[in-house]
Amino acid sequence: MKKNRYIIPALLSAILMATGCDNRLDVQPTQSIDENVALGTSRDVEVTLIGCYDGLQDVDVYGGAFQYASELLGNSDELGFGGTFQNLLEMYNKEMTTNNVTATSTWRDSYVAINRCNNVLSALDIVEEDKRARIEGEARFIRGSIYFDLVRLYAKTWGDGDNASNPGVPLVLKPTRGVTDADKIPRNPVAEVYAQVLEDLTKAKSLLPESNTIYATKYAAAAQLSRVYLMQGNYAAARDEANEVITSDAFSLNPTFESLFFTFLDNGGANPEEYIFSMIVTQQDGTNDMNTFFGTTISAIPGTAGRGDIRVLAKHRGLYEAGDQRGAFFVTTNNTFTRKHLDKFGNVLQFRLAEMYLTRAEANLRLNSQTGATPLADLNLIRTRAGLKAATAATIESVLKERHLELAFEGHTLHDLKRTRQNVGALPYNSPKLIMPIPQREMDVNKQLVQNQGYN
Repeated sequence: MKKNRYIIPALLSAILMATGCDNRLDVQPTQSIDENVALGTSRDVEVTLIGCYDGLQDVDVYGGAFQYASELLGNSDELGFGGTFQNLLEMYNKEMTTNNVTATSTWRDSYVAINRCNNVLSALDIVEEDKRARIEGEARFIRGSIYFDLVRLYAKTWGDGDNASNPGVPLVLKPTRGVTDADKIPRNPVAEVYAQVLEDLTKAKSLLPESNTIYATKYAAAAQLSRVYLMQGNYAAARDEANEVITSDAFSLNPTFESLFFTFLDNGGANPEEYIFSMIVTQQDGTNDMNTFFGTTISAIPGTAGRGDIRVLAKHRGLYEAGDQRGAFFVTTNNTFTRKHLDKFGNVLQFRLAEMYLTRAEANLRLNSQTGATPLADLNLIRTRAGLKAATAATIESVLKERHLELAFEGHTLHDLKRTRQNVGALPYNSPKLIMPIPQREMDVNKQLVQNQGYN
């Protein structure tokens, strides 16, 4: 979403308001404000909601880290790493430390965004009535989405042991304004975190409009719900949420695969018709960290950029069939890079329609159902768009392969391997090395937290 750099007064932690005085030298502090004044009008809450989106698109949240963490931790020799950042190298090697910068920043910045949402949700009674439902829906969508990806990265995956006892992440559901001992809470079980995610996203879906310019919509919530249910193995619910997005006719598959990823270079910042939700980046504001690490500068393509840290290896390229346009969607200099993240000001994709078709196909196959369409029909929509011949049969294996190729480098790899119980290289899906550590700084200040297995 469009990033907003205004200071959100409701989020400032110091509450230092002085008593009234007529003396012009007795100036009220401008870097702090009483919470009752900060959230005193509907407009104040609306401004704070912009701060929620600002937190959501942070580079250590949905501006890149959630996605590249999944790709690096889930990599099985399909990606190479040639960068100098130790935090990414640790992910790539599956040897993360408790002081890993990404693990620390993602945890911290996620909870900053969550706290902003909590501030909004605590002040709904002062919001203008005609805006209240939408504002609540947007805040719940953001909070639920962040908790979902936190629990996927920092806890055992759903179904690995006892969901009711496996530690997830702390559920903070009320505004925190200055940390006290009461705010130092333990990790809620995985099952409780998922329950809260579903509550937030289901409520958001019921409150959000079908269209909302660049902000969250009913269909963004449905797309996120389809991911949550798929992660849980609730295939009927995952299928139905994906089917609702597809049959809404609010989105359509781009006619060509190549037209999906240059949102600034080709579309001037506008989302393709296939995008359901993305983080908006402009020349003035916002950063795309998928571009930072997956991208590289190509002199023949103006507007490209990136460090070129994450490269595509021959093992991945060998997975594509002859004639697959996706297999040619790479650029090679001294190394090979995906073209998906070359656009310096490209929007950071979260959900697109092709994912919904693949989710519906997989779920229908697993359930032996045909809700919306046959699995073969959905599979072939994606295959033929990529320039391939239509398949004659659909299997779980063929749908999962299509999903891997179609959604490559978009943040799905680790989670798809975990939910389908596949190894990551020599590591089993539930290896502690595939779970991010609770940051050491959090462990130091909150003695109620327990560290993940395998970390000192």
